[in-house]
Amino acid sequence: MTKLGVNIDHIATIRQARQAIEPDPVAAAILAELAGADGITVHLRGDRRHIQDSDVRRLRETVTTRLNLEMAANEEMVRLACALRPDQATLVPEKPDEITTEGGLDAIASRDMIATAIKEMEKVQIQVSLFIDPDQAQIDAAAKLGASMIELNTRAFSEAAFRSPDLAGEVFTEELYNVAKAAEYGNQKGMKVLAGHGLTYRNVRIIADIPEIEELNIGHSIIARSSLVGLERAVREMLRAMRH
Repeated sequence: MTKLGVNIDHIATIRQARQAIEPDPVAAAILAELAGADGITVHLRGDRRHIQDSDVRRLRETVTTRLNLEMAANEEMVRLACALRPDQATLVPEKPDEITTEGGLDAIASRDMIATAIKEMEKVQIQVSLFIDPDQAQIDAAAKLGASMIELNTRAFSEAAFRSPDLAGEVFTEELYNVAKAAEYGNQKGMKVLAGHGLTYRNVRIIADIPEIEELNIGHSIIARSSLVGLERAVREMLRAMRH
């Protein structure tokens, strides 16, 4: 059964909009876990636009499932990760002016930096995943770098099925094929395969049904729905959407 990691970054986005003390990402993590989430994901960005260092420290003390820290592969973030000890670190690309992550990490062009990051974090028993596009060359590069996990970027798939998969055409079929083949290839390379980015209640089941994908990381859609129905209900509804 496909697992669900809930990204709670945008709980912190709401808090930071007023530089207030609430809503608290730690409280959100507790509610998500109570609702059945298999893990909690946060992205500690270089500009600290939402999640703060103190949030990660408190989450490390609180999360009872698995804490996944999304981060750039630079020296500062690797040092912080080694000190904070999340269960998993997902290396992602970052641009200062981007609204959200725009694409997968280039494991070929950034191989030296990634190799160093993996080596340092594995010394302290942090599992490392690479967020990459569903591309065979990137999967090959991830395998050569020794990554134990990859997270396939589903942005192109999600945008092709923006409103409903029922309304999608050839582009949607092509992007779904790309994700499915990449998941199969990553699995054959001996890596754990995850997926995420842009997934919603309407399109998640199709990706969750790909047998090689073990876990999905979903944030914006769940947090957006939680603003209307509450976080616990939003997480439970996403779990149902994945499985039924």
